[in-house]
Amino acid sequence: MDEVGLDKETAPDTVRETVRRLRDGMAQGVLSFPLTSFHDDGSLDEDGFRTHVAAQIATAPGAVFPACGTGEFFSLDEDEYRRVVTIAVEEAAGRVPVVAGVGYGWAQAVRFARIAEEAGVDALLVLPHYLVAAPQDGLVAQLEQIAARTPLPLIAYQRGQVTFTAASLRRIAALPTVIGVKDGHSDLDRLQRLTLAAPEGFLFFNGASTAEIQARAYATVGVPAYSSAVHAFAPEIANAFFGALRDGDDKTVERLLRDFYVPLVELRDRVPGYAVSLVKAAARLRGRPVGPVRAPLTDPSPADLADLTTVLTAGLDLVGAAL
Repeated sequence: MDEVGLDKETAPDTVRETVRRLRDGMAQGVLSFPLTSFHDDGSLDEDGFRTHVAAQIATAPGAVFPACGTGEFFSLDEDEYRRVVTIAVEEAAGRVPVVAGVGYGWAQAVRFARIAEEAGVDALLVLPHYLVAAPQDGLVAQLEQIAARTPLPLIAYQRGQVTFTAASLRRIAALPTVIGVKDGHSDLDRLQRLTLAAPEGFLFFNGASTAEIQARAYATVGVPAYSSAVHAFAPEIANAFFGALRDGDDKTVERLLRDFYVPLVELRDRVPGYAVSLVKAAARLRGRPVGPVRAPLTDPSPADLADLTTVLTAGLDLVGAAL
């Protein structure tokens, strides 16, 4: 296969440097997706978010991804988005890469991309487009349109209505600023085909819900890096799992999976939207200033909150931490 993508001479030095920093970070820690803090009336809590994201960065993630799915990107207006990504960049202060979410149709994604660029983020995660199904040519064109209008490196998120074929992967990887793919489908056969079709140096990471559940399986197809929603409320657990997985400590990995991650996923699956709502509720249980979720999400019921407390307490006990 001809060399494409990251090895092309047209790739700017800044893109190459971002790829290097992300690759190094992905090898050293989980990818952190901070929550967006809201007041009880639903307004943006800038001070709460600053405190939360600073605490996340202090626990040494591989990178921080503000205003993405866990950060309720879909509920932010452009002014709020500007504040969120600006605060994340300020708190990171160059210590870890900052990758901001953008989405909807390409025209709106570009508006968010320009805001993120002004804020000083390192790269963008292109979230699945809004509502409609699209053919492969359209999925590629979406990335082409965004890439033509921002110099920032782009990571494509395949999830929901976005699924790339190997042929499409080659096309998007040929764009000088498209540097990777986050996978949320967990179709390992298809993902293996994509990794084999990609140029050397192209980034992949596991973006499944509660990614730790499938981390070992993803690693078998060459995708060991993953995002961790658990890191947003229990970095002690997330980092312990990452370290055990990296070090081949199967006993610890399986104990954490069995006694914490699987019960958490079973609770998550009770109600649509709990993949975010439970994470925010768990953060509140630990005194994090993240506030409630915004509609159309809903906060957990009292019964589910009680079960979450039990699961979280058990997980923290496993790593020698307290609620």
